[in-house]
Amino acid sequence: MKLARKPVKAKDRDWDVIVIGGGASGMMAAGRAAELGASVLVLEKNKTVGNKLAITGGGRCNITNAEFDTRELLKHYGSAEQYLYSPFAQFGVQDTFTFFEKLKIPFVIEARKRAFPKSQKATDVVRAMRDYMRDGKVSIDFETTVRKLQTNGDRISGVMCEGKTYTAKNVIIATGGTSHPETGSTGDGFAWLKKLGHTVRASNPTLVPLRTRTKWIPPLSGVSLSFMKITFFLDGKKAFSKTGKLLFTHFGLSGPLILNSSYEVSELLDQGAVTAKIDMYPDTDAGALDKRIVNTIDANKNKNFVNLLDEIVPHGMDTTVASLLNITDSNLKAHSFTKEDRKKLVTLLKGAPVEIAGLMGQDRAIVSDGGIVLDEIDTKTMRSRLFQNLYLTGDIIDINRLSGGYSLQLCWTTGFVAGTAAAGR
Repeated sequence: MKLARKPVKAKDRDWDVIVIGGGASGMMAAGRAAELGASVLVLEKNKTVGNKLAITGGGRCNITNAEFDTRELLKHYGSAEQYLYSPFAQFGVQDTFTFFEKLKIPFVIEARKRAFPKSQKATDVVRAMRDYMRDGKVSIDFETTVRKLQTNGDRISGVMCEGKTYTAKNVIIATGGTSHPETGSTGDGFAWLKKLGHTVRASNPTLVPLRTRTKWIPPLSGVSLSFMKITFFLDGKKAFSKTGKLLFTHFGLSGPLILNSSYEVSELLDQGAVTAKIDMYPDTDAGALDKRIVNTIDANKNKNFVNLLDEIVPHGMDTTVASLLNITDSNLKAHSFTKEDRKKLVTLLKGAPVEIAGLMGQDRAIVSDGGIVLDEIDTKTMRSRLFQNLYLTGDIIDINRLSGGYSLQLCWTTGFVAGTAAAGR
């Protein structure tokens, strides 16, 4: 359901709350403030709200992570953990479940405690948030680009747009970061806040796929491997390892395993050459893997070896593995596959080599870091410490986090807290 557009003239009223940005945290903040009785105006530069939300999780929307122990949950937010206990005490994971259940969005829990709408449609989540705002009589001025925030001492006195100036008792900035700029997240809020004197840490993609120079990867584009281990090396020395789901793409590597490694990889790339090895059987040592190959060969001695590869290697990898082993004879019998050949196969499966070229850009990033430093925000209310009536939510804040529902949970939490505080001031 699409909210009816309600054009608003600057002189029509002095709003209780203006929310700049109609993304996840902005919709939550607007809906919550309106629920508490505040008059709320959302300024959105796109034709619709929730553009980025509609494409999250590959269009399925990883709403949150079903980790109900707040201390364990906040460990996934890096150095921001100490700042987040207060807002998450006000609106945590259980509150998110309850909130969306009331909006008739039941959840399903998948691997790594990732929570998705049962319908598997991000658009259903967008619809629910639109309904939440509509029920609170939130007004929205679409296709409205904010140019500047006016100040009077330590207060925001006006929001300047093209030919209009809006005024409100409180202003919430929910413009997001710089990932997926095609949805409107172009870092506008960073520029305004920097001019106001806030410290803005430069934005870089953090949860982002990796580019590789490895020729065997592009032909595998679309192949997904469920439980892999990848080890990264800096100038040939082991740096770190992670396990998880991996996706091959035409430009390199993606998937949760890669996204959750990308920030550390970016730091390595600043120091030297980065390579990696993919272990396709992390729970099986080399000796046990060799025995599995021997048993498969023994049971199919007279079959062509290339026809057995799909039983030995992860699904979808057989043609690539044959090429990497330089098996040019498709009629090679299994019994002719030598001990030395098996050794090469095991080495490949336990450590397929990859050369990392770099990170993909902001247009491919799931999340970007950077934003307003947390020392300049009172996280009990999400209020700016520089301006008494300014609140900050979501990706506008400098908080690193992993993939798996943590980003949207941060949006729901900070939006709820800011909306509550802004409505009550």
